[in-house]
Amino acid sequence: MSKPSERLKELGITLPQPTKPVASYVPAVRHGDLLMLSGQIPLRDGQMAYTGKVGSPDGRSLEDAQAAAKICTLNALGIAADAAGGIDNIKRVLKVVVYVASHEGFTDQHKAANGASDLLVSIFGEAGKHARAAVGVYELPLNATVEVDVLFAV
Repeated sequence: MSKPSERLKELGITLPQPTKPVASYVPAVRHGDLLMLSGQIPLRDGQMAYTGKVGSPDGRSLEDAQAAAKICTLNALGIAADAAGGIDNIKRVLKVVVYVASHEGFTDQHKAANGASDLLVSIFGEAGKHARAAVGVYELPLNATVEVDVLFAV
């Protein structure tokens, strides 16, 4: 498998600049070989790309939630690469938690989370396979559709 930086080029992906916190926290904390990220919402160029609940008649689709999860994950990778001194210094994706703003009765959070998981595996290969939780919630910060929280080994 290629290095993560090479896979990003092959996939035509440019990591975004690290997003700025929207409240009182830091984007990442490194402790030994663990890199813990704060939850990332689907901000693109400083704007919220996806808002609203998934599964409501006038809300977001499952495909929207998967796309939002991908944007959240790209934001997480931008922060992680910055904190680790480069994407190639990330050795493994350990855990991913995906929160999905869900309308009553929506139960495909695990499918929405695949937007994050599939991207990580496509970049890191076997080292991108991770433990995961997909959680339905009533509301997320700034009305985000999805929030993604990642733990890496560096």
